[in-house]
Amino acid sequence: MNLWDADERRYAQIQNRDIFKYWSHLGAFIFFFCVHLRPNKKELKMHVTTEQIEGRRVSQVGWRPLVRAILRHRLSVVGIVIIFIIVVMAVFAPFLAPYDPNKQNLYKVLKGPSKDHWLGTDNVGRDLLSRVIYGARISMYVGIVSTTFAAFIGILIGLIAGYRGGAIDNLVMRITDTFMCFPFLIFVLAMAAALGPGINNIIISISLLGWTGFARIIRGQVLLVRELPYVEAARAVGMSKYRIMFKHVLPNSLAPVIVAASITIGAAILTESSTAFLGLGVEPPTASWGKELRVGYTYLERVPLFSIAPGLMISLAVLAFNFLGDGLRDALDPRLRGETKK
Repeated sequence: MNLWDADERRYAQIQNRDIFKYWSHLGAFIFFFCVHLRPNKKELKMHVTTEQIEGRRVSQVGWRPLVRAILRHRLSVVGIVIIFIIVVMAVFAPFLAPYDPNKQNLYKVLKGPSKDHWLGTDNVGRDLLSRVIYGARISMYVGIVSTTFAAFIGILIGLIAGYRGGAIDNLVMRITDTFMCFPFLIFVLAMAAALGPGINNIIISISLLGWTGFARIIRGQVLLVRELPYVEAARAVGMSKYRIMFKHVLPNSLAPVIVAASITIGAAILTESSTAFLGLGVEPPTASWGKELRVGYTYLERVPLFSIAPGLMISLAVLAFNFLGDGLRDALDPRLRGETKK
């Protein structure tokens, strides 16, 4: 039997002894009051239990308290409702759109709102409402996918840099600072121009520079979490570095990343709309809010809704994700939830 098995057996015996003690004290009342039990703090300091080694979260927030905290935040509720509406528009666009978004009718060019076309028509007779509904697909797809890629890269890099420290941390952070020196929009436009127009190229361009913020956030959290007692206990029993990093340190460092991801989705939607407005977004005839805004700007005096409708959708989407991020920040931070120590 190796040292690891002996330690596991010893900790299991300690845990079984504690459980037996609780049962002997509480007896039949354990069924009714087990939810409210709290371990003795002095015993937790004296014994290294398996619960400590398994690395519980630094700030334990159950799903129900988290949802209640988010719902108490009025702006986050508004953001959730708007995001839900936009997601429904994107998923069920073929059923919600009254017309084919690419069908042209040259006899109804630049028409105002009517019972047949609620938002009017564009410069080639296409229904604007259908174009706006289908444009939600592009914006949500780019925002979510690019943020996912950027978060994955940034979390991996920041986790390694923060946990290993030393020369690796210095090297990674200097590379991160170098990337952050580039203006974000100019970098994305340059990459999009080099790679060519297209939705996949826009996602690549946003992800190549968007990971830096996640890397710095996760690195700061890892520097804090790696010094906590349960991580020291995991090192003492001989756990590998990678197991500690991914099983104990990473889960306890994700709260700020979740907030940042929500805000980054809104920023990615705004970036995609900006590139489309400048002619480097999706290729025609694909519907995009930024592209509709660019074309409608030419006919602003004749058909105001041609540019107002997609511009309003861009603003609502960005504000909704920012509202949600604000609510998540308040819900995941114990100090903002009012859970201060008494």
